[in-house]
Amino acid sequence: MIVSAGSNPFEMGVATELFGLRRPELPVGWYDFTLCSPTPTVRMHEGFFHLSDVPGLDAVDRADTLIVPNRPDPLEDPGPEVLAAIRRAAARGARLVSFCTGTFTLAAAGVLDGRRATTHWRWAAEFAARHPRVDLRPDVLFVDDGQVITAAGSAAALDTGLHIVRTDHGAEIAAAVSRRLVHPAHRDGGQRQFIEHPLPETADASLAPLLAWATEHLTEGLDVAALAARAAVSPATLHRRFRAQLSTTPLAWLTEQRITLACRLMERGEDRLDVVARTSGLGTATNLRTQLRRRTGLTPTEYRRRFAAGR
Repeated sequence: MIVSAGSNPFEMGVATELFGLRRPELPVGWYDFTLCSPTPTVRMHEGFFHLSDVPGLDAVDRADTLIVPNRPDPLEDPGPEVLAAIRRAAARGARLVSFCTGTFTLAAAGVLDGRRATTHWRWAAEFAARHPRVDLRPDVLFVDDGQVITAAGSAAALDTGLHIVRTDHGAEIAAAVSRRLVHPAHRDGGQRQFIEHPLPETADASLAPLLAWATEHLTEGLDVAALAARAAVSPATLHRRFRAQLSTTPLAWLTEQRITLACRLMERGEDRLDVVARTSGLGTATNLRTQLRRRTGLTPTEYRRRFAAGR
């Protein structure tokens, strides 16, 4: 991870927590993580603290994954040394990651042209005006465009980091890490739910209790009517609350939870598609295949080959 003058400490902390801590309880080899910088001493944002003895940017040339700097002022020039290091990493095929306004750093290096990306909603209009050749997706928490992964606001760094862990090690490992963080392995909806809007006169009740209950009863054939009955509201009211709080529909949320459960079952070694489909609430093997391909682009066989434990 590159840190440069003015870098935000929160994103650095997220990366250190996710990739830098040893996790001997997990049955996989973990990451080798290091910070690097154009200068051996880095003054972090607002001078809250200084980093000293930071390795130089030659560390970038050995990295499989490079996290680029974010800046409180994304219009500030990240510096030619940083941009050159990013271009070298991109040229040799390293995975590039940005958190929050770090998307501006990637764009300044010229590695986002023609790619999908996101950034903090507050800076989306400015980014689109400055970098029209980038396919900006301002409503999502993160965008995985293959070699390049971009996150929205600062807290979306956690979602993005867990996505990287899931991609590298499977959903079971990502779920274990998320439990350690006391953070959901996957947050539904996008950053649209965080954009500033006028407050309604009467706020709807939180969906959190209902969601927690539903995730424990996915195998019971839940549908929208059952969720509405549990919440003691009409289906129309429930739909409105899901849209307002999660930027999705009750049915889409249910389907996403069932696919996640199906993935975990296959990762644990369950090969019988009818059992996976029935246990996850997806019903049939045909529906399981359809929903899995829609979400991951993989067939069940391909998914098990990549992510099943011991493979």
